[in-house]
Amino acid sequence: MAKKKFSALEISLIVLFIIVTAIAIALVTVLATKVPAVEEIKSPTPTSNSTPTSTPTSTSTPTSTSTPSPGKCPPEQGEPINERINCIPEQHPTKAICEERGCCWRPWNNTVIPWCFFADNHGYNAESITNENAGLKATLNRIPSPTLFGEDIKSVILTTQTQTGNRFRFKITDPNNKRYEVPHQFVKEETGIPAADTLYDVQVSENPFSIKVIRKSNNKVLCDTSVGPLLYSNQYLQISTRLPSEYIYGFGGHIHKRFRHDLYWKTWPIFTRDEIPGDNNHNLYGHQTFFMGIGDTSGKSYGVFLMNSNAMEVFIQPTPIITYRVTGGILDFYIFLGDTPEQVVQQYQEVHWRPAMPAYWNLGFQLSRWNYGSLDTVSEVVRRNREAGIPYDAQVTDIDYMEDHKEFTYDRVKFNGLPEFAQDLHNHGKYIIILDPAISINKRANGAEYQTYVRGNEKNVWVNESDGTTPLIGEVWPGLTVYPDFTNPQTIEWWANECNLFHQQVEYDGLWIDMNEVSSFIQGSLNLKGVLLIVLNYPPFTPGILDKVMYSKTLCMDAVQHWGKQYDVHSLYGYSMAIATEQAVERVFPNKRSFILTRSTFGGSGRHANHWLGDNTASWEQMEWSITGMLEFGIFGMPLVGATSCGFLADTTEELCRRWMQLGAFYPFSRNHNAEGYMEQDPAYFGQDSSRHYLTIRYTLLPFLYTLFYRAHMFGETVARPFLYEFYDDTNSWIEDTQFLWGPALLITPVLRPGVENVSAYIPNATWYDYETGIKRPWRKERINMYLPGDKIGLHLRGGYIIPTQEPDVTTTASRKNPLGLIVALDDNQAAKGELFWDDGESKDSIEKKMYILYTFSVSNNELVLNCTHSSYAEGTSLAFKTIKVLGLREDVRSITVGENDQQMATHTNFTFDSANKILSITALNFNLAGSFIVRWCRTFSDNEKFTCYPDVGTATEGTCTQRGCLWQPVSGLSNVPPYYFPPENNPYTLTSIQPLPTGITAELQLNPPNARIKLPSNPISTLRVGVKYHPNDMLQFKIYDAQHKRYEVPVPLNIPDTPTSSNERLYDVEIKENPFGIQVRRRSSGKLIWDSRLPGFGFNDQFIQISTRLPSNYLYGFGEVEHTAFKRDLNWHTWGMFTRDQPPGYKLNSYGFHPYYMALENEGNAHGVLLLNSNGMDVTFQPTPALTYRTIGGILDFYMFLGPTPEIATRQYHEVIGFPVMPPYWALGFQLCRYGYRNTSEIEQLYNDMVAANIPYDVQYTDINYMERQLDFTIGERFKTLPEFVDRIRKDGMKYIVILAPAISGNETQPYPAFERGIQKDVFVKWPNTNDICWPKVWPDLPNVTIDETITEDEAVNASRAHVAFPDFFRNSTLEWWAREIYDFYNEKMKFDGLWIDMNEPSSFGIQMGGKVLNECRRMMTLNYPPVFSPELRVKEGEGASISEAMCMETEHILIDGSSVLQYDVHNLYGWSQVKPTLDALQNTTGLRGIVISRSTYPTTGRWGGHWLGDNYTTWDNLEKSLIGMLELNLFGIPYIGADICGVFHDSGYPSLYFVGIQVGAFYPYPRESPTINFTRSQDPVSWMKLLLQMSKKVLEIRYTLLPYFYTQMHEAHAHGGTVIRPLMHEFFDDKETWEIYKQFLWGPAFMVTPVVEPFRTSVTGYVPKARWFDYHTGADIKLKGILHTFSAPFDTINLHVRGGYILPCQEPARNTHLSRQNYMKLIVAADDNQMAQGTLFGDDGESIDTYERGQYTSIQFNLNQTTLTSTVLANGYKNKQEMRLGSIHIWGKGTLRISNANLVYGGRKHQPPFTQEEAKETLIFDLKNMNVTLDEPIQITWS
Repeated sequence: MAKKKFSALEISLIVLFIIVTAIAIALVTVLATKVPAVEEIKSPTPTSNSTPTSTPTSTSTPTSTSTPSPGKCPPEQGEPINERINCIPEQHPTKAICEERGCCWRPWNNTVIPWCFFADNHGYNAESITNENAGLKATLNRIPSPTLFGEDIKSVILTTQTQTGNRFRFKITDPNNKRYEVPHQFVKEETGIPAADTLYDVQVSENPFSIKVIRKSNNKVLCDTSVGPLLYSNQYLQISTRLPSEYIYGFGGHIHKRFRHDLYWKTWPIFTRDEIPGDNNHNLYGHQTFFMGIGDTSGKSYGVFLMNSNAMEVFIQPTPIITYRVTGGILDFYIFLGDTPEQVVQQYQEVHWRPAMPAYWNLGFQLSRWNYGSLDTVSEVVRRNREAGIPYDAQVTDIDYMEDHKEFTYDRVKFNGLPEFAQDLHNHGKYIIILDPAISINKRANGAEYQTYVRGNEKNVWVNESDGTTPLIGEVWPGLTVYPDFTNPQTIEWWANECNLFHQQVEYDGLWIDMNEVSSFIQGSLNLKGVLLIVLNYPPFTPGILDKVMYSKTLCMDAVQHWGKQYDVHSLYGYSMAIATEQAVERVFPNKRSFILTRSTFGGSGRHANHWLGDNTASWEQMEWSITGMLEFGIFGMPLVGATSCGFLADTTEELCRRWMQLGAFYPFSRNHNAEGYMEQDPAYFGQDSSRHYLTIRYTLLPFLYTLFYRAHMFGETVARPFLYEFYDDTNSWIEDTQFLWGPALLITPVLRPGVENVSAYIPNATWYDYETGIKRPWRKERINMYLPGDKIGLHLRGGYIIPTQEPDVTTTASRKNPLGLIVALDDNQAAKGELFWDDGESKDSIEKKMYILYTFSVSNNELVLNCTHSSYAEGTSLAFKTIKVLGLREDVRSITVGENDQQMATHTNFTFDSANKILSITALNFNLAGSFIVRWCRTFSDNEKFTCYPDVGTATEGTCTQRGCLWQPVSGLSNVPPYYFPPENNPYTLTSIQPLPTGITAELQLNPPNARIKLPSNPISTLRVGVKYHPNDMLQFKIYDAQHKRYEVPVPLNIPDTPTSSNERLYDVEIKENPFGIQVRRRSSGKLIWDSRLPGFGFNDQFIQISTRLPSNYLYGFGEVEHTAFKRDLNWHTWGMFTRDQPPGYKLNSYGFHPYYMALENEGNAHGVLLLNSNGMDVTFQPTPALTYRTIGGILDFYMFLGPTPEIATRQYHEVIGFPVMPPYWALGFQLCRYGYRNTSEIEQLYNDMVAANIPYDVQYTDINYMERQLDFTIGERFKTLPEFVDRIRKDGMKYIVILAPAISGNETQPYPAFERGIQKDVFVKWPNTNDICWPKVWPDLPNVTIDETITEDEAVNASRAHVAFPDFFRNSTLEWWAREIYDFYNEKMKFDGLWIDMNEPSSFGIQMGGKVLNECRRMMTLNYPPVFSPELRVKEGEGASISEAMCMETEHILIDGSSVLQYDVHNLYGWSQVKPTLDALQNTTGLRGIVISRSTYPTTGRWGGHWLGDNYTTWDNLEKSLIGMLELNLFGIPYIGADICGVFHDSGYPSLYFVGIQVGAFYPYPRESPTINFTRSQDPVSWMKLLLQMSKKVLEIRYTLLPYFYTQMHEAHAHGGTVIRPLMHEFFDDKETWEIYKQFLWGPAFMVTPVVEPFRTSVTGYVPKARWFDYHTGADIKLKGILHTFSAPFDTINLHVRGGYILPCQEPARNTHLSRQNYMKLIVAADDNQMAQGTLFGDDGESIDTYERGQYTSIQFNLNQTTLTSTVLANGYKNKQEMRLGSIHIWGKGTLRISNANLVYGGRKHQPPFTQEEAKETLIFDLKNMNVTLDEPIQITWS
C-alpha cells in the first residue's frame, strides 16, 4: 500500500522548527537558571524513563577520567588504507575533531576512504579470563582514550559459549547495569558443548582485546575483531571484524542491486521504516542483521548474526571489513559454520526456529489493488480473471474496503455486500484483508463510538508517551490514531478478539498486516513534548538512516511499550504484531494455518508470518532487484516471499507486466498488486496468454513447491535458492543473481530488460532439461545467450532430481483433487531422486502430529522406486500418481512393467517414447498415495532405429551380415526395414579431446579397433578431426576430416567469412557427444534437436564414409537430382542415389544434377537447411525414425547448416553462401521454342512465320545439335547454311536465338577442326593420370565420311559411326581461354546468338575407347571405377553397378587452377558446374549483353551463372506433375530460372488435353520452353494444333506476358537477396501445417498462386486456399475462402490463378514478344487485404545489360495502399525510359462495398481527376490513366472516396 511521504523540504522545515524550539527553550533555561543547556544534553538527570539502555553509574562517564595515552598511527609508507576504521562516522571529518578524538588524520584523494581513523589507543584490554562451562568469561577494561560520543562504559564483560559444534556465541554486556536485550521468545539459552567437539577454535587477545573464530579444518579465520577497536558507551557500540573472503550476502532491509554485497565503502542503515524502495541505501521495512559468506570452492561457509534491535548501521569496506555501529542494547553475536552455504542458513534458522509451514493455498496466485474504489469493481476484476481461466486462489482488498480506513470495519456504501462477496470467494478460492496497526481515535461515520478503540482504551493496550500512561497519538490513514502495543499480553488478547469479532461479520481467510514499521505521518507524536527528550530522540550518534532523524515518519523514541522504550524496540514492532496476529489467527481459525503477510520483519519473523518486498515501482530495475530481495529473505528464514508483480507505483506497460508476471509466477509468494490512480494490471486486463500459461505451470508444480516448504519448515532449507547454494564449487555461481532455483532442481531465467529476447544466462555444472519440452540442453558450466521470446521465461530441470506435479486447475482447492505425476530428470549416471510431502494443506501442526504422507523417489538401473515412508493422512489416499515422464534416457524403451511392493510386476502398455529426445511418457497409472511402487523400463531396439550396415549392391545373407559384424533379424511381410543393422553400441571412434572456443569447437577422434567390430568397406581412417565453426548467428559449419593426411575437398568457392562472425545471439547450440560419438545441434528458441548424429553406423573409411542424423520431424525437402513422387520426401525406408548422369527422368534414377542439400521443417514451424559440401558419388537413406543416412565414396564430411527460422529465410541463407542466382535478361522470361530434329532452316523459318501470323507471344527460338555439321560444336551443317541469315532477321524483329553446345570435341576429323586443334595446342583436354594421353570416350559427334544408318540401335551406332571425343577440362585456366575464343569466333564468324544451352555435361559418355573397341571399361577398374561400395540406386541397366556407367573413367585427371590434380572420381559431379561460369563469361564478353546460359548438369552455386531445365522428360501426365516437384526443388537449390520442356521431349501425348494442360502449366514455369524430339513426338508448338488450341495457347501466354514485370521483379529479388521465385505454399504460410505437403499448387513470389490441373480428363481441381485474402485473377473478385480445401472449376481453356490480398502486382499489356511488350502501357493490380492495405515493388532496367543492379542502372519503385490511398515511391531511378514506364491503368481489387464517387490523382505536383469504373458486386475499381501521361518514374498518389 502506498504511504504518505513528506517531501525533503517539509522534513527539513520540521526539523529546523524543532531545533529552533529546543534552542529557544535552552536559552530561556539559561537566562532563568544560569545552567548551560549543553550540560543538560550531555549529562541528563537520570529518571526512571529517561535512560534507554542503562542507568548511569560511576563506570559510565561522559569523558575519559584517565589520562589518555597518545595513540600510535601506522607509518604512511605502505599503510593499508582499506583497513582504516573511521573515527568520525557521523559527519564529514575535520582535523580538529580527529585530534580531539585522539585519531590519525590523513586526508585522501577522495572522501570515501576515511581521512580520520583510529590509532591503537582505543578499545579495551581483556583481564581476568576464566574458562567456564562451554566457554570463557573475561572482564574488558577500557583503554584510556578520548571519547567519541560520551558515556563510555569503563568495564564490560565478555561471555563466550560453544553452543554447538557449528555455532558459537559471544556476548559483551555491562556488568553493573542491566542494558536492554532483545526479548526474543524463541532464542533459548544453550548449555553448550566442550570446545574439543566443535568445528572451530576461539582465540581471545588481551591487549588490546580482540576475538578470533577459526575454522579448525583449514585454519581460516572467520571472525577477527582485531582490525578495529571495541567501543562501548551508553548509546554507541562499535565493533569491527575482518572477513575471510569478499563474497558476503545478507543484511536488510534495503534495496541491494546485487545479491553479493558491494564492498566499496558502503553504509547500510538498519532501522525499520515506511519507505518506498529505490535506487539508494535507505533503510526499509525490516531489521535483519544476519549475513553469510562463502570462503572457497569447497563450499565451506559461515554466517554472523547480531541479536540487537536498536538503530544501527553496518559499514562494509574492501579489505573486507564489516563495522557495526549500534545505538544501544548489547553486542550479542552468533557465528555459524557450515560445510555448504545452505547449511549456514539452516543453522541460523535453528537459533530463532524455522519458518512456519504455509497452508497449501498460500502458494496460489493472489490478486490485489489499493483502492478498487468499490465492491463492484472488485467483482468485475474477479469475474474477468475467472473467465480468462487465470489460476488464482486469493483476492485481496486494501484499506479502501474499510469505513474511513478504520480497522475492523467495512464501507457499507462502496463495499455493501462484502460479507456475501467473501462467501462467493470461498466457493472459488480465498479472501484476504489488510489490517494496519494504527487505530483511529475518531467516531464512526454514523456518529457511533468506534468500539475497537473503546475496547482498546478499556484494556490500556496502546503505546504510551514517555510518562508511561498517556497513549501516544500519531496520524496514519484514518487520521489521528493510537498504536497497539503488541508486546503487551493484554494487547494480544484484545487484537485476537477484534480479529474474531470482525471475522463474524466478514469471513476473511488471511490477514495482511501493513504499516507496522511502525509508520506515522507526523513526526513522533501529536504532542511534541516527546521529542524534547534529547537523549533518545537525538542520540549522540544517529546512524545513516533516512532523514537522519530517529522519529522521522514514526513514533517518538521515548514512547513506552511493554518490552521497553521505542528507542530499543522500534524495529520489533512488526515482529511483535506478527506474533500477536498469529495468536489471533489461531483463535479465528482454530487448528488451521491461515495466512499472515507482514511488511516489517525481524530475525525469526518467518516463524509467524510471510513477507512481500514492499511498495515497489513499476520499473525494469526493480523487477531485477526483486530477485536479490527474494534470495535475501530466504537467507533470513522467510521463504514465502515475493515482490509485487508488475509493480505497485507508477503505470506499468504490457511488456513489463508480461515479463514480471512470468517471473512472479515463480516467486514463492506470488501476488499482483498496484496502487490507486494507476492503470489496471491484473492478468486478464492485458490478456490471459502469458500469465495463464506460467501460472498454470506454477500450479502444476505446487506439490514440488509445497514439499520445498516442508523441508524449509523441518530443516531450514531455502526455497528460492541462489546458485551458490547448490554449485558452490563454481565461483561463477557466487555472483549470479538474475537467475535462481526452486530448491535444488528448477532453474528460472527471467527476462529483465525491455525489448530483449536473448538473455545472457549462466548455466551451472549439471545436466539440464527444458521444462516445457523435456529436451536435454547441451549447456553446462557456461554463459549462454538464451532465446526467450515475449511469451517465454527460461525454465530448466536439473538432472538427478524427481519433481512431483499435479494436474493444474484454477484454484488449489480444485487442483488438489487432480491426479499427481512425476517428472524424472536423469543425471549423467541415469539416476535421480526426489520427495513428496502431502497433507490436508491447512491443518495446524500436521507435521508435528504426524498427519501426512511422505514419499521418497529414486531412480537407478532403469528402475523408479516410489517409496512411501510415512502415511497417516487417510483422505490423501484417494489421490494417485497417474503420469510419469522420464527425461534423458540413453536408449529407447521397449516395455514397461509396474507393480506395488511385494507384488508381481505387470506389463504396462500405456506409454510413448520420443526417440529423438529420449523422453519416456507413461500414462494411465493408478498409484494411489500411501502405497509403494516400482516402475521398470526395458531397453528396446525398434525397427525404426535400425540403420542398415549392408548398403552394398546385392542381397546380404545372414552369413555375410554376421561376417561384417552386423546384427541379423529377418523382417516378415513387405516391410522395408533392413534385416541387417548396426548394433546400438556401435562406436568405432573415441573422442580423445575437445576444445571449446568462442568461435566454435575442435575435437579429435581416434579409431578404437576393439569397438570397431563392423568391417565397413575399404580402410578406416585412424585419426579424425572435428571442426565446428560458428559463422553468422544463423549459420554454422561442422567438418570431419582426416587429421593426418590431406584428402580431397570440393574446390567450389562459397561465400564464407574468413573469420566466424557469430555472437552470443546465435540461434543454435552445438555439443559434441561421446559414447557414441555424435554432433548435436539444437535450436535455442525451441530447444529442438535439429541435428543429432549420435547414432550407430558412423564410419570414415578411405572410400566409404557414412554418417546418420536424426531429423526433427517427418518434413524433409530437397536432395537431387532424382525423380520422386512428392515435394515432401517419403521417409519410409527409401534410398536415393546422387551421381550426375545422362539419364532421362525416372523414378529413383539419378539424373543430371547433384545437390546434397535439404531443408527440414520442425514441428513448431521453424525451418533449417543443411548442405553437405561433398562432390563424390553418394546416396542418402531416409527412414521413419525419422532419420537420414549419408554415404559417400570419398572426400570429407563438410556440413553447413542454416537456421532460418522460416523456410524462405533458411533458403536465402543457403543462397547467400552458394551465391545469389543469376539475373536473366527480360527476354529470357518470354516463351521459347525448340526441337531436336529440325531438318533445315526452312522448317524453323516456317514455324517462326506461323507464330508471328498467329500473334502468339514468343521470344526465343533454338536449334538443337541438328544445326551442326555431324554434331560438331562450333560448326553449321549444310542444311542449315542459311541459319545465320534467319537469325539476323528475327533478331531485328526483337527475337532472340539460343544455340546448343555440348562439351565433347571430336578428335577424328580429316579436315581442319579449329576447336580441336586449338584445344590440343592449349592442352585443354581431360587425360589419363600421369600421362599425356587424352581419354577418348564417344558421344554425339559422328565420324567424317561415314554414312549414318538411322535404322540401327544407339548402342550399335556408337561403334559404327560415332567419333572419338575429348572432353575439355574446365578446371584449367587454359581451357577457359580456349572456350571463350571458340565461342567468340563462332559468334563473330559464323552466326549470332543471345544465349547458350550447354548439354551432355554430366559429362555423358557413350563408351570408352579401349583396344580398338568401345567398352565400359577403364584402366584401373577395381579401386575407382568399381569402388568397394557403390549404391545400388546408382544404376540404369541391369548389372550396372560401376561409377563409369555412361560417364568418363573415374581415374582420369583434371588440373585445378592452382596446378594441383584431382581425379574424375572426385570431381565427376562438378563437370557441369565447371562449365557454366566459363560459358556465361564467354557469352557476355562476346555479345556485350547479359544473355543466359542453360545447363543440364548442376551443382550447388551453378545458379549464380546459369539456369536449368529438367531434362529429357516424357509426354506423360506423370512427368507433368513431377515437373512441379523439380521446379520447387531447383528453387531451393538456388536455380530459380528453371522449367521442364513443355509437353515433354519423348513420346506423343496421344491426347490434346495433355497439351492443353501442359501449355497452361508451362506458361508459369520461369523458363518456359517447348522442345520435343525427332521421330518420337509430333510437333507440339502452338501453331501445329487446331485453332481452338492455338487460341487457348495464346490466351495463357498473354497472361504470362502481362505479368512479366512482376515475374521479372521476383527474379531480381532472388538475384539481389536470394530466395525462391517459384515458391511452395509453405514458404509463405509456414505456420499452417496444411501447406507443408502441397506441391501441386505453387506461388510466383509471395503473391501469385497457380493451381493447375495435372491429371487427365479433369474439369475441376481441388486446391488449398491458404489463410489470406485471395482474388480470382481472371475476374478480380474476392473468392471469400480461407484456410480450406476447395474444388475449383477448371474448364480445359482456363487455369486457376489467384492473387493474394495485401500485394500489388506491376503488369504490362502483352505483345508478340518482350521487345514489343516493353513499349506498352503498364498497369497495377492492387489486391487489398482484410485491412485494405497492400504493398508491392517494381524492378526495371533495360532488360539485357550486364550487372545493372550492381551498377545502379535500374529503377525501383515501391507501391503502398493504405485504405483509400495508393502511393508510389521511387527508391532508385538509375534507368530512365518513360516509354517503358507509362502507366495505363490501376485495378483495385477488394476496395470494399461503398460506392466510389470521387477520385484524385496527385502527379507532377498537380491534382487530376482520373476516370474510373467500378463493379460493386466484385468490389473492383479501375482507373484509366492512358490519356493522362503518367509515368512510374515519378511519385504518384491517388485517393478515392
